[in-house]
Amino acid sequence: MIPHVRSLGLVEYQPTWDAMKRFTTERSPETRDEIWLVQHPPVYTQGLAGKPEHLLHSTNIPVVKIDRGGQITYHGPGQIVAYMLLDMRRWKINVRELVRLMEQAVIDLLAENGVAAQGREDAPGVYVSGAKVAALGLKIKKGCCYHGLALNVDMDLAPFANINPCGYAGMRVTQVCELGIAVSINELQAELAQNLIHGLQQHLEGKQ
Repeated sequence: MIPHVRSLGLVEYQPTWDAMKRFTTERSPETRDEIWLVQHPPVYTQGLAGKPEHLLHSTNIPVVKIDRGGQITYHGPGQIVAYMLLDMRRWKINVRELVRLMEQAVIDLLAENGVAAQGREDAPGVYVSGAKVAALGLKIKKGCCYHGLALNVDMDLAPFANINPCGYAGMRVTQVCELGIAVSINELQAELAQNLIHGLQQHLEGKQ
């Protein structure tokens, strides 16, 4: 059964995180997987291993300490966030494979629009000419995952200057609109969801 895709629009971070946790806690082996597509008002999220010193300057943007892996990142309007609420056993996939699959969905999306992008072994995410265009982070609980990926599309990148993105000092950040891609955020969101589902189906077929 393919995941149900929900487009939730611009939603506050904390209630969305609470809803992901609740969905994951209450789900049963029969619960259909879901992909939530959202944008968030400005917020910094700091992962479990997140070090406070990676927030370089205090700002009026809230910092939410959360339960995914990784360091600190920024979410804001104009960024597609895809939350992956999956039973990983159903897809016969482990964390590393799922991270690679999410990266590949973004790499393919950019390639479909004429831009070459890469992943990095040492730093999960997707990069164009060394600049980060997408960040990833997951939480696994009893074989199910939540959180997911964030793709910068057409946003104010200035808040990234207040942090070491994902813990890397001086890491450059870019976005889709700076790469010469003039596709609407809604179209990109739909393409990304299709790429993620296609990747999951391909992975499962390869395991059978």
